Amino acid sequence: MNSALTIAKFGGTSVANYQAMSACASIIAQQNDTRVVVVSASAGVTNHLVSLCHDELNAEQIDNIIAQISTIQYAIEKHLPENTTRTDTLKGLIDELTLLAKQPSLRTNDMLKEQVLSMGERMSSLLFADVLNVHGVEAEVFDVKQVMRTDSNFGAASPDLAQIAALSTTHLAPRIQAKVQVTQGFVGADEQGRTTTLGRGGSDFTAALLAEALGAQLCQIWTDVIGVYTTDPRITDKARPLPELSFEEAAEMATFGAKVLHPATMEPALRQDIKVFVGSSKEPEKGGTIIVRDCEVEPPYRAITRRKEQVMVTVKTPKMMYAQGFLAKVFEIIAKHELSVDLVTTSEISVSFTLDNPPNSVAERLNRVTIEELQDICDVTVERGFDLITVVGNHMQTSVGVSSKILSAVTDYQLRMICFGANPHNMSFLVQEQHSADIVKQLHSVLFE
Repeated sequence: MNSALTIAKFGGTSVANYQAMSACASIIAQQNDTRVVVVSASAGVTNHLVSLCHDELNAEQIDNIIAQISTIQYAIEKHLPENTTRTDTLKGLIDELTLLAKQPSLRTNDMLKEQVLSMGERMSSLLFADVLNVHGVEAEVFDVKQVMRTDSNFGAASPDLAQIAALSTTHLAPRIQAKVQVTQGFVGADEQGRTTTLGRGGSDFTAALLAEALGAQLCQIWTDVIGVYTTDPRITDKARPLPELSFEEAAEMATFGAKVLHPATMEPALRQDIKVFVGSSKEPEKGGTIIVRDCEVEPPYRAITRRKEQVMVTVKTPKMMYAQGFLAKVFEIIAKHELSVDLVTTSEISVSFTLDNPPNSVAERLNRVTIEELQDICDVTVERGFDLITVVGNHMQTSVGVSSKILSAVTDYQLRMICFGANPHNMSFLVQEQHSADIVKQLHSVLFE
């Protein structure tokens, strides 16, 4: 492990405009150990790119969206010293985006979509490298596709760890001594060099994968909040930042909806015991949350998460009592489409499970196909309008009174499914979406206030 190497990642709000980028540059200028910086697209840009890929748009609407993206990027560039190479490169990226956006097959061609979706990071990294130079930090842009090797599963590509390590050693490691390398989060390339993406929120994952590949001791995730909170501070103003978390707690929180962390970020950190720091680029002086293998204190309740847009699927067959292979067939279909199931309950003739279903996502498309396949072997009922609430903590299944305290706090609400005991770190339940914010507030009041 390189004890003197830090990888820093800045999210979309941290690189939203020139002022935000300058605040990030000031952080890097004070940290000699930070030699690789991973950036997201400037805030708002990815949403515009998703719209180009998924919405039915006429030529005028496409031009309008590209004009809005250009406005965001040029508003940053106008603050930078004149540099014809950078200006020409930025114009070239916008021209390339315009060409891609007007391809008639864009909405049905996953390969084209990946190229469009990568443009935000390509533009923000180009600009942020020069913002660093203005702040006295010698920096250059590094094309992450040189090292971030993935499979060809467009939209949710899986990284090839051995290849990433080898390519990073060859192409990235030799450059970090001379200049800070500013690179793109979320973006990768398959064996053929075709652009891939790691899924929404994949910039955190990129930073953790590069930290693992380069043997870094610390991976910093700079965002717009002061660390990880006991719950989403937008739901209750009583939420408070947590000074520390274990890898397991953080992984549970990320998996079950804590937006400040990407679920896969913890995997590389856990494999190589890399510390992860989460803090606010707007208020770095306020500290943040440090995530480590073992915490000094492991309370039964650490945090409450909410994951929205859940679908409950119930599969039913009168033959289930006699069909030993029925469950295997159901989960074989789910596994084939690489979907993850969070909650499962069974009865004599039916099985219910939840699927994450964010709109315009790969998951939403796969859910549709999966449900169609399940209908070939059984009766399928699909219910929407649910949120998944999870209480994350420690030793929950063996601590007396933990579950009763949680359940007694939500006696006024209908719980559609409950999952508890499968692991020591969480208790989850499915609730109607219109009640989820109130349930989180109530739980937070009982458990943390």
